[in-house]
Amino acid sequence: MNDKLKIPYPVIVEGKYDKLRLSSVIEAQIIATDGFGIFKNHERAALLRALARKTPLIVLTDPDGAGRLIRSHISGILPKDKIICLHIPKIEGKEKRKKEASAEGFLGVEGVERELIYNLFLPYTNPDMTRNIEENPLSPAILCRDGLTGAPDSQAKRDAVGAVFGLPSGMNAKAFLAAIKCVASYDEYITALKSSKAFEDS
Repeated sequence: MNDKLKIPYPVIVEGKYDKLRLSSVIEAQIIATDGFGIFKNHERAALLRALARKTPLIVLTDPDGAGRLIRSHISGILPKDKIICLHIPKIEGKEKRKKEASAEGFLGVEGVERELIYNLFLPYTNPDMTRNIEENPLSPAILCRDGLTGAPDSQAKRDAVGAVFGLPSGMNAKAFLAAIKCVASYDEYITALKSSKAFEDS
């Protein structure tokens, strides 16, 4: 169980420590809601909606009241048939980095054993979808070639291409690449690149 699982679907978690924990077990696009920040973060909500138009999203939150509220909010902004909810069991305990246990006394995503997370995600290692993402040749080098990184107007160009697929503006290069590979094929990316007004004078 040393190898990471390749998960073809974006995964939504609550915070950065949950994201770090999952990153040690799976290879996937992992998006943190920043806890209740998702309630007011319109750009993050727009990203999730754009991804949901192309692929299911896995939601994994803590087994407490806050986790249920966040799952409920996500269920309200995304189509029900595009959400895969995973649940960790209620295990009493305290995360190592915290001085005290949570209000309800259960371990969150960051605190559970690696094997538990591995087994949760194992059914979602879809070889066909994973292969499609891996075969998409979009890469940091291609974004640089096309002026979407490394130039003064790269942000504007990423925003223009991303807008074609409903992605929010202001995404950094790493986040943009992860998202665009989920929502567009290479040919669709090239078409968007050619049709974008941001490139007319390039």
